[in-house]
Parts: sequence; C-alpha cells; structure tokens
Amino acid sequence: MDRPQMQTVGTSQGTASDRFRDLIRSLTGINLPPGKVPMIEQRLRRRVLAHELPDTEAYLRKLLEGALKEDELRIVIDLITTNTTSFFRESDHFTYLRDHILPEHLTKSAPNRARLKVWSAASSEGAEAFTIAMVLAEAQRSGRAFDWAVLGTDISIRILEKAQSAVYDVDQLQTVPSDLARRYFLYSDDPALARKARVIPDLRRRVQFRRLNLMDKTYPVDRDVNVIFLRNVLIYFDANDKAGVIKRMHEHLSPGGYLIVGHAESMVVRCEGLVQIRPTIFRRVN
Repeated sequence: MDRPQMQTVGTSQGTASDRFRDLIRSLTGINLPPGKVPMIEQRLRRRVLAHELPDTEAYLRKLLEGALKEDELRIVIDLITTNTTSFFRESDHFTYLRDHILPEHLTKSAPNRARLKVWSAASSEGAEAFTIAMVLAEAQRSGRAFDWAVLGTDISIRILEKAQSAVYDVDQLQTVPSDLARRYFLYSDDPALARKARVIPDLRRRVQFRRLNLMDKTYPVDRDVNVIFLRNVLIYFDANDKAGVIKRMHEHLSPGGYLIVGHAESMVVRCEGLVQIRPTIFRRVN
C-alpha cells in the first residue's frame, strides 16, 4: 500500500500548523479550521514527546519537511481522523434496511439467488458494519432466504485493525438490544476480559474491512452494491469534495440501489441519477 505523499502542499508560506491543515485537507478531504488547532495539538502530543521536540509546531515542521520516519504521516492521519461510532446509531436507517430495502430486493431477485451487498463507507471501528450484519442475520433467522455480505472501509489503519478484531467494551453494547447482544457477541470467563465482548465468528466471516480513502479518484469496490451507508463523514468535506465523493458513490451502486447519509448531511447530496426518497435516503434511478 502506498504511503501518503506530502509534495502536494508547499512549505514556504504560513505556519507549520496552517500548512499541515492544508495537507490533511488535500489528502483526506477533512477540513480542520483554525479553531481545531488545540485538538490537533492534543492528538499529536505523544508524537511530539516521542520525537523529543519542544512543541507541536516544531514537530509539524519536521513532518512537512519529510525529516521523520517514512510511516509518520500515516500515523498522524490515524490520530487526526475522527472515529466516533456506536451500534445502531441513527437506528431508523437500519429499520428502513430491514423493512423496506431488503423485502424489495428479495421480491425482485430470482428465487434462492438473492444476494444483498452492503458497504459501510466510513466504518470507523466497525460498529456500523456489524449492526448491518446483525440486522441481516436476524432477517435470515426469521425465514427469509438470501445471501449477504458487508464491506467496511475507512482511511485509518489503526481503527481498521480494531474493527477486524471485532472486540468491544461491554459499555459499547448498551445500544444493542439485549437479545441481539446475547446472540451475536461472545463473553469471556477470564476476569481480565470481563468488560470485553467479541462478535461471533458467523458474523465476522460475513464482514470484511479494507482501507480506502474517499478522496481517491477511483475506489476498489464492486459496482453493483445494493446499499451504501455514507454517514457522518461528508460534514468534514468542502462542497467540491462532497460532490466528488457522492458522484463516485453513485457509480458503485447497482440500479435501484440506495445511498444512506447522516441526518446532518441530506441537504448536501446533489447528483444526477440519485433521487431522494426519505430525508437521508437516496436511490439510484440511472
């Protein structure tokens, strides 16, 4: 995997913090206004100490000059990326998947050949992807005959490793219905793991995680995805980057496929071929 390249941003004008924020925007699409500088300093504090530098500005100067080790920028992107997530967050979307999208898909598919592909396009540590998996597994338990697969992608390698482990603090399961928490998570008798739970193997086999930068011009993802969850990430992009990401998402949807965005993002989806059917749900019509 290629490491992020830094030559896209000059190093002659502005403070190191200014140039660093420009670099992050160019590489990830994430806008970090001046008001976010304290957050940047807090998240990079350990890196500053690890390199025995006097302050964040000195650290960023060395980073931008390429004077630190090869993987340092990748580490920094992992630290800067916001990774807020929870199971069944904005639960109405999962209800719509269960009650509308899935029955419609099964009705259109040939008997015993139905397969639903779902992409969690900003999967963070995997709670969204595994929530989708639980919803689809429950549909199968109810007697519906179909196959399914879930792909989770994120820019942060660190957070993807967390997702692939499928291990969560028990407190994170508070938003999971109790019957699903019992059915789809394993709990250890080891006192050292008393506050941990792991997704069961049957679900882990159905969910794959892969690194993907939404700012890339092409995505290594199938172009017949039935449902894409792209929630609570567009709010960090500027207008042009939002439009580019949405256009690329449209290209990966199957005809009649659905794009689901966060409740703060429905007004930014503008793409020929996508029709809004709910405040946060769009459908590909061509």
